[in-house]
Amino acid sequence: MYHVTRLPNGVRLATAELPHMASVSLGIWSAVGSRCERGPENGISHFLEHMLFKGTRRRSAAQITREVEGIGGYINACTSEESTCYHARAHAGQAAKLMDVLADMYLNPVIDRQEIIRERRVIKEEIAMTVDQPSQHVLELSDETLWPNQPLGRSIAGNERSLDRTRRRELAGFHTRHYVSGSTVVVAAGDIRHQDLTDLAKRLAKRIPPGERSSWFPAVNGQTRPEIKWFTREMEQTQFALGIRTCSRHDPRRFALRLANVILGENMSSRLFQSIREEHGLAYSIYSTPNFYHDTGSLTIAAGLDTAHAQKALKLTVAELRRLREKPPGIAELRRARDYLIGQLELSLENTESQMNWVGEQLLGFDRIIPPDEIKARLREIRPSDIRRVAHDFFRPERLCLSLVSPLKDDRGLRKLLEL
Repeated sequence: MYHVTRLPNGVRLATAELPHMASVSLGIWSAVGSRCERGPENGISHFLEHMLFKGTRRRSAAQITREVEGIGGYINACTSEESTCYHARAHAGQAAKLMDVLADMYLNPVIDRQEIIRERRVIKEEIAMTVDQPSQHVLELSDETLWPNQPLGRSIAGNERSLDRTRRRELAGFHTRHYVSGSTVVVAAGDIRHQDLTDLAKRLAKRIPPGERSSWFPAVNGQTRPEIKWFTREMEQTQFALGIRTCSRHDPRRFALRLANVILGENMSSRLFQSIREEHGLAYSIYSTPNFYHDTGSLTIAAGLDTAHAQKALKLTVAELRRLREKPPGIAELRRARDYLIGQLELSLENTESQMNWVGEQLLGFDRIIPPDEIKARLREIRPSDIRRVAHDFFRPERLCLSLVSPLKDDRGLRKLLEL
């Protein structure tokens, strides 16, 4: 089902052939994201992503969207810490049109000065919207606390100062340095053969500048005790995020950690949800989620609740971390977590867009496409003792960072609760 070709100039082409699907999803991926940015450049990857929709030498901004939406399609993009993806989806018979539009954007952005001024305002509104949503703001604070004064801890969108500093010269230079052959992966998923993708991508592959894959600034950790960061604002609730520094996507412990996360807080059957919402009624929602990067990772537990209940909720959360560290889960609980994770994996790959994302993320993250069956097999190998072992490795005071958006003006003794 999966096919990969590396062209002589380093561009990689990958296909998930799904002949039973009516659609095709195309994505042009670049191995560049916020981790590639120096401090003054913060937000430039995301800014450039916006600018590629603002017109090329052949198409205006309106023409880019009209040509895709006019055939019943969809076009979008996303920037993360380690990659940027421009993608579109339409009926499989429109694959050539999608490739033409995406390749034109990727290769030929105009980066007009007036558009930069307008889009700078748009991104500032995007940042303001995040700050106005405490449940999102606290997650950005969590990253900042886990990885202070380095790219991984900075907002992908940047900040007002860095955005004001970013001009056409910086955007065009960043595009020239990073949108090169060694960083580029072209992915198609749906009713398309690999040879068809190869034919469609020829023009892009020939015209893309040569260059090596972009490199990231490595994660730096100097933490020796629990850290707390809070943002004080008048509001009804306290939002907290307990970030735990874990392992990279290449670490074999990640499979046990994924299962530990399900047991802790990924769904309504999890220990945290059952304890903090169902048993004690302290929060409407509490959840945990893992993130894996090239050289590090995190597990974040987040909740919104009455400020008067913040200390109790954190105490119960830490108690669940301690319980998993001291005693392995039972066989039945592990089986439920594994079946849930495998089921979610299968559901997540049901459409062409999710398959396109899977292939792009796998190639950029691992330099190969890991078949879903291989991941299922690795999950089935995990034993209760493996869960306890990763909990012992990662659920430690010097790995904990608590972030709050809250009316609180000090930590109110919360730091002491983090001494596992």
